[in-house]
Amino acid sequence: MKTVKEREPSLELKVLRLLNPRMNLPDDQYYMNLEKGYAGELKLDVWLEGLRNDCLVVNDLLLKHKGKIFQIDSLVIFQRMIHLFDSKYHKGDFYLDDNKWKTIVADEITSPLPQLERCESLLSQLLRQRLNMNLPIEAYLVFTHPEFTLYHASPELPAIFPTQFNSFMKKMNNLGSKLDRSHEKLAEQLVALHLHESPNTQWPEYDFGQLKKGVVCSECSSFMIEKGRIWICAACGQKENSQSAILRSIREFKILFPRERITTPTIIEWCKVEGDRKKVYRTLTKHFKKVGSKSASYYID
Repeated sequence: MKTVKEREPSLELKVLRLLNPRMNLPDDQYYMNLEKGYAGELKLDVWLEGLRNDCLVVNDLLLKHKGKIFQIDSLVIFQRMIHLFDSKYHKGDFYLDDNKWKTIVADEITSPLPQLERCESLLSQLLRQRLNMNLPIEAYLVFTHPEFTLYHASPELPAIFPTQFNSFMKKMNNLGSKLDRSHEKLAEQLVALHLHESPNTQWPEYDFGQLKKGVVCSECSSFMIEKGRIWICAACGQKENSQSAILRSIREFKILFPRERITTPTIIEWCKVEGDRKKVYRTLTKHFKKVGSKSASYYID
């Protein structure tokens, strides 16, 4: 098994993670759902590490075909077929009632099947029409939370439950698979087609002035306290040297404000530096290129 594309949080999730400790998000539940979804995808990655035969794993693809955007959690390319996996991190007891998905208290939830079928169809079209590849696709929902149960599920349901992980992995590892350059090229083409940001993403409104300032702990997302050459988290006690904490905060500023210039006064305010402010200047001059002089200067990568 070889991983061609590693997984990373979407830009939307990165931004919401950075905003969460600095403001009240307008839709906190939506943010939590993104976090749960990403946690499920990481569980899927751990499971796929059990692959032992000759195959390629391509994670986290956002693709567009004929104006339609679709997202794929993981693809596994074998010699004669492709497995498409859509991770679901539902927790608790669910059941099927005439093809409707419901919780144990009879609340109906959106069926994940139409999304899976849509992804499978669009990927199949993209492979045939744009990449001239006719490998058959088998698509599955993968329920990665260990406390998930689905009652009344048909054996034909294209789903893999936690109790089936071991047996399904054995099934995949028993597939005869010997890849060649055409499979590698396919994986490379899919990665090249990946969209780095969904045009459908709707950001919450925010500006520099409204956000809470300070250095946020990388472990628990609480604010840290400046103590000379180190920063200490007020909540979990995590310690970080001053240059590392400031540099990390600059990277976060760049994600949130990609069009804003990085200046010494801005970063001093962003990090809420109250001690030796020269450490901000030293960090900027060491890790970035200075443009301009005196009060008009700013820094670029």
